[in-house]
Amino acid sequence: MIDWFVALNPIWQALLATCFTWLVTALGSSAVFLFRTLSRKILDAMLGFAAGGDDRSELLVAPRPGHRDGRGVHPPAWVPAASGFLLGGFFLAVVDRILPHLHLGLPPEEAEGIHTTWRRSILLVLAITLHNVPEGMAVGVAFGALAADLPSASLAGAAVLALGIGIQNFPEGMAVSIPLRREGMSRGKSFWYGQLSGVVEPVAGVIGAAAVVLIRPILPYALAFAAGAMIFVVVEELIPESQSGRNTDIATFGALIGFAVMMILDVALG
Repeated sequence: MIDWFVALNPIWQALLATCFTWLVTALGSSAVFLFRTLSRKILDAMLGFAAGGDDRSELLVAPRPGHRDGRGVHPPAWVPAASGFLLGGFFLAVVDRILPHLHLGLPPEEAEGIHTTWRRSILLVLAITLHNVPEGMAVGVAFGALAADLPSASLAGAAVLALGIGIQNFPEGMAVSIPLRREGMSRGKSFWYGQLSGVVEPVAGVIGAAAVVLIRPILPYALAFAAGAMIFVVVEELIPESQSGRNTDIATFGALIGFAVMMILDVALG
């Protein structure tokens, strides 16, 4: 099975890896069949865990000096790192301004993005979907980097990144489905919307991998772009959400644990 996966084209590897992360989101959403409500303390801890995991994941995809193919004239190493990073953050900021979405615990009138009459449930799903775009992109770029045969890119590292993002997707799936159930939606519909928030990851993963495979010189920029987009999500979305319930210490320790889990995976397996 492992040999079969190793032999695949990096784009197919990215698709399968992000389908795994989507599946874990669905697994987290399935908790709605067991619970109707979720303690705010637990929710804040899970959001903090996702923030810490994303923060560490950003370090896994950030470009390093080894992310060059050695051909032609290259700008200084900091140019693709800084420009790609800032561009990724700017891209997510634009999407955040345009995409209608609603953060957990807020009334519908405080929805962000373009004004719309969409239901609260749709707006909640779109908020988590916004988190998942850079995560899928990061996994896709990590697998796409394998096609460039760079010494700093490895299948183990890309797989660890996908595994770590999958782990943190579990609480994100719960963070969608259980609040929807609490508001009166049926278990089936709550689960459906919860898993739907992760469907964007395979799409973003394939786009990221294909872009790197087809246009190899953009690799360091693509890695930095994914890292910048993930940091934007952590700072602008996940951390404020985890702290909004005033369980600041619980959310902070959740972030520390999330960071530690990703660090352990990276050191032990990557």
